[in-house]
This record gives sequence, C-alpha cells and structure tokens, in this order.
Amino acid sequence: MASPQIVWLRRDLRLADNPALYAAAQAGPIIPVFVLDDERTGDRKYGGASRWWLHHSLESLAKSFGRHNASLILRHGDSVDILADLAAKTGASAIHANRHYEPWWRKAQGDLKKALPDRCELELHDGNYLMPPGTATTGSGTPYKIYTPFSRALRDLMPPRDELPAPETISQPGDLPPSDDLADWGLIPTNPDWSKQMAQFWSIGEDAAHERLDWWADHVGVYDEGRNLPSVDQTSQMSPHLHWGEISPVQIWHRMKDKRSDGWRTYESELIWRDYAQNILCQFPRYPEESYRDAIDDAKLWRNPNRGHVIQEELEAWQYGRTGYPIVDAGMRQLWAIGWMHNRVRMIAASFLIKHLLIDWRHGARWFWDTLVDADYANNGVNWQWVAGSGVDANMFTRIMAPLSQSEKFDAADYIRQWVPELATLSDEAIHDPDAHDARPSGYPAKIIGHKAGRERALAAYRRMKR
Repeated sequence: MASPQIVWLRRDLRLADNPALYAAAQAGPIIPVFVLDDERTGDRKYGGASRWWLHHSLESLAKSFGRHNASLILRHGDSVDILADLAAKTGASAIHANRHYEPWWRKAQGDLKKALPDRCELELHDGNYLMPPGTATTGSGTPYKIYTPFSRALRDLMPPRDELPAPETISQPGDLPPSDDLADWGLIPTNPDWSKQMAQFWSIGEDAAHERLDWWADHVGVYDEGRNLPSVDQTSQMSPHLHWGEISPVQIWHRMKDKRSDGWRTYESELIWRDYAQNILCQFPRYPEESYRDAIDDAKLWRNPNRGHVIQEELEAWQYGRTGYPIVDAGMRQLWAIGWMHNRVRMIAASFLIKHLLIDWRHGARWFWDTLVDADYANNGVNWQWVAGSGVDANMFTRIMAPLSQSEKFDAADYIRQWVPELATLSDEAIHDPDAHDARPSGYPAKIIGHKAGRERALAAYRRMKR
C-alpha cells in the first residue's frame, strides 16, 4: 500500500483546482491538515474578521471532505513542529503544500524541509495565482516593479495553467491522527458578538464561492463603470473567497475567458493585480511594513497618533466612521459591520487618513488587517503604499482625493443612507456634504478638518519634508 500523503492547507481551502491536494490524492491516502499557527506569524496573526471567516471556511471544508468520507485534521501551534511530528508518526512519504509567499510562510517552508524525516519530502505546488511569481520578467530576466508592464507581460503569457478537477475519490489511512475541535479555537467572537451582520451578509465556503461566480459571470459586463458606484451591487465580492482559496483565480479566468466586455477586461486586470502584489512581496518581503521610497521621510511627513491624544482621537474617529465626511464614514462603518468595503470607497477612506489627517499609512493598514475578511498581506501593503505615494508603483502624494466631490461624482447617496442612518433623510444634494447645505443633524459630527484646510496642510507638510 502507498505511503500516506500529508496535505498542508493554508489559504487554499477548496477541493477543486487545488494542485497540492490533487497531487497527494494521486500518490496515496491523504491526511489533510490545517494548522492555526499564531506563533510563526508573530504580530501578523489573523485579525478578528479573518478569524471569523476562517472558522466558517474550515467548517465548510470539513463538510466537503465529509462528503468523500474523509476527515480534515485541525491543529493549533507551530506548523513546522506539528507537521514534522505528524510525518514521523504517520509514516508519510511526502507533505504536499501550495506555495505561499508571506515571509513567515516562506521561512516555514524552508524550515520544514530541514525538519522532516529522511524518508519524507516537502512537495511544493503552485496553486493560488494566475501564474507563479517570477513567471513574468523583463527582457533582462529581472522581476517587474511597475504594474502596467507587468500586466502586459503576464497577458502575453496567457492562458494560465489548466484547471484541475476535485479528486473523484479520497482515500485515507485507517488510523488518522487526532484533531482539535474547531469550536475550541475561539475564532467566533463572543461577549460581544460583533459578527451578526457579517453572518447575514456572507455565504462562506467553496460552494458559496462558485455560486457567487455564477452570479458574477452574468454581471461582469457592467463592471468597468459599475465598480465605481458604491450604491449598486456591481462588484464581484469575490475577494474573500479568493483570499482564503475557496476558489482560485485560474477557475475564474477559465470561466470568463470567452467574455469580450470591457467589464471582464477590467476585472481581469484586478486578478492580475493580485499576482502583481505577490511579485512585489517576493522582491520586498517587508513591503507591507516599510515605505519603499526614500523620498518619503516618515518621521517628517506623518502626524503620529502615539505623540498626542488629539491625533489618536482623530485616528479613532476615522476607524469608527465619525469624521464628518459621509462617504468616508459610510465606508468605515461598512467595514466594521461586514468586514468588507467597496473598493472605490477604500481608496477614498485611505486617502483621507493619509492626506487629510496626515496619519501614517501603516495605522490604516493595521486597522484593515484586523477588520477585513479579505485582509491579504501583500495586497493590503501594496494598496496602502499606492495611495500614500510611498510605494514602488504609487500615486503621487500630491494627488489628493476630494471625498465630497468623489461622493457626488459616483452617486453614493444611497450608500451613505445605508451605512450612516442619521443622514438617511437628507436629500441627494445635501447628503454628500451636510455642512455646506446647513443640514447636518445634531447627532452627526462636524468635519474633523475642512477639505481645503486638509489639502493645504498635506501639501505644506510634503514641501517641508522635501527641503
């Protein structure tokens, strides 16, 4: 009989198009293992919203294995120690895993190779991106740093690999190692339970991801324009499913490849952006922690919340949607309620924190890390540095988004009514800027800082930094 094959699952919580699982199932009986590793991640352990999603995604995955009369093994601790021990005790000849590029996972992959018994090999597969990082390179063979040429090069290499089916049958050893009880991990919030709206909004798991894809295939044609309109449901909302690997970008691409709409072309660009972010992370492992551009002097430019209660209070007002800017507040309250924010509003809210409030982008990135169900280490860092003007490929700091005019331009009135109910009775004209129309209710805060004053302060700080 073939030796057991361990499948090390991380953010690849699916049966179909899972190269690691597919290869393992071809080689012998499998032991699928998910390790909740809060040790190697350090201060980058999953945030509250991510842990909530993870609970339900693992619950769904366990049911999917159950339909194949198979079990998912759960463990909590150092992933290298746990997997090496399982390999020794089960007699596994291989551990199969899809590559992950966060610095702690790259180190863990290297450490695991060294820790395994002589008879056991670590087999790494590529399964979470359109193409493995490093596939698209410049003429000189170096990685791209700028998105646009990267995107062109990746498109020239299309199509991605073929989609893999889920294993038809899954066999397991007769004597499986014990598993933790998922409920004992405490991933679901209690006292208080802040996840009730999240539970109402999201369906989680591989089946739910494909149901959303079915819907999206019929609606992607309007995405080119619809993606900027927060008041209407014209975005895929696939990001958490992609992040947790309940569906792969390869599956989405093959489903959409025959589309000819501008909407699909734009959405494909965003799938490519996910690949781009991982390519940046491979080149600069600390990118989500450190400003890339030397021209950005963090100490001179930013107002640090740790240096004064006023700045800290402004950060908290932004976090909880009390800035006095309805579009910003709506986005931040949506984030708190459902663990997700409309992408156009993410840019507006991020720009407001960085430029109107002059608060270091890392404070915003950390808040998103804790509150987003799709909190991705690479994407989060790349996106925040793009807005801040500090990244390798970034918007200029001096380009400052105007939240009030953005709100009007993209018709956010109904979006604001949904998430800022104290403004719900205001007219379409007044709701974007209640102060300007003398219509601000007593229960809604005045602007922390006026748009003109905030813009001028940001530009002045930038000029001082450049001296």
